[in-house]
Amino acid sequence: MCSKSVVPLVDLRAQYETIGPEIEQAVCVVLQRGDYILGEDLDHFEHEFARYCGTRYAIGVSSGFAALRIALESAGVGVGDEVITVANTFVATVLAIHHAGATPVLVDVDPATANLDPQLLKHAVTPRTRAIIPVHLYGHPAEMKSVLDFANRHGLIVIEDAAQAHGAEFESRRVGGFGTAGCFSFYPSKNLGAAGDGGMIVTDDEPLAQKARMLRNYGQTVKHQVQCVGTNDRLDTIQAAILRVKLRWLDRWNDRRRAHAAFYTRRLAGLPLETPTEIPGSRHVYHLYVIRTPHRDALASYLGEKGIATGIHYPVPIHRHSAFGDQDFSRLSFPETERLSQTSLSLPMYAELTEPQITRVCDVVRDFFDSL
Repeated sequence: MCSKSVVPLVDLRAQYETIGPEIEQAVCVVLQRGDYILGEDLDHFEHEFARYCGTRYAIGVSSGFAALRIALESAGVGVGDEVITVANTFVATVLAIHHAGATPVLVDVDPATANLDPQLLKHAVTPRTRAIIPVHLYGHPAEMKSVLDFANRHGLIVIEDAAQAHGAEFESRRVGGFGTAGCFSFYPSKNLGAAGDGGMIVTDDEPLAQKARMLRNYGQTVKHQVQCVGTNDRLDTIQAAILRVKLRWLDRWNDRRRAHAAFYTRRLAGLPLETPTEIPGSRHVYHLYVIRTPHRDALASYLGEKGIATGIHYPVPIHRHSAFGDQDFSRLSFPETERLSQTSLSLPMYAELTEPQITRVCDVVRDFFDSL
């Protein structure tokens, strides 16, 4: 197979080629200073990312999972509490609830966006419910107005899982700043990705921010004065320096992703598959471009044979993971999540993707359906 015909799902080397000198200079500055832990670039990045999200505070942590867990704990969520979230999400969302000591309660998702369906919240709330975690899946913001209205009526905390939605907007506001806190992942393949793991909590709540800073650093703000039982979940200064560089590019990269998505949708028009939906009032940033077809597995295999990588987000719904076998999810049903697990296919998507590459992907998809 000619190497030119290979289209990866994500190409991190292509991104590095565009900003390599900037990244190397930022890393060298940290190396020269030697402030690897809670250093100057972390402080700068936290202020810059808070400003980007429109919040007062940002707290750098070791991963998106750590961001969710620490945000829940900082908000006082723990043993005896229930937290509502979606069945259609990456497992870290639910693991964070477990590790905070609370019980996850799952609801199904909207068939158009694959995000939390606010109409289902009334079926999930109980006297033990303490919080809701809406997930801005694939880069499309959840319908935050209805979520917040419901939360306010019931006195609930809202923690946004924005791990896939850096820069996404709902009603002209960036996600992360709607709820009590917003949580981001900087896993390398994200729209804003580190050279390793990383995460961030953003919030307007000063006590929550102070507690999160303690929890990420062994429970202390002053060395050797431990005020609560914390962990070692700090964002490294080198990663913060890299992310500062990339943050300056994020809006341009998101614009390219949106242009790629529009091109995909035009090229795939008329085929027997579903393309992504962008709800009016929302700004999708296309961390993933996810199509849906009952022929998902055969199509993925066909694309793979032609050198085109794909992904499945997610093949196993949360309620079917064996790790949660002791959790009773039977009170509610998840037909849309089940359908998504069997029909969703993620096509190549990254800012540096080219129109010829997208054209090749779409031509192969069309060839597949012509062969049925």
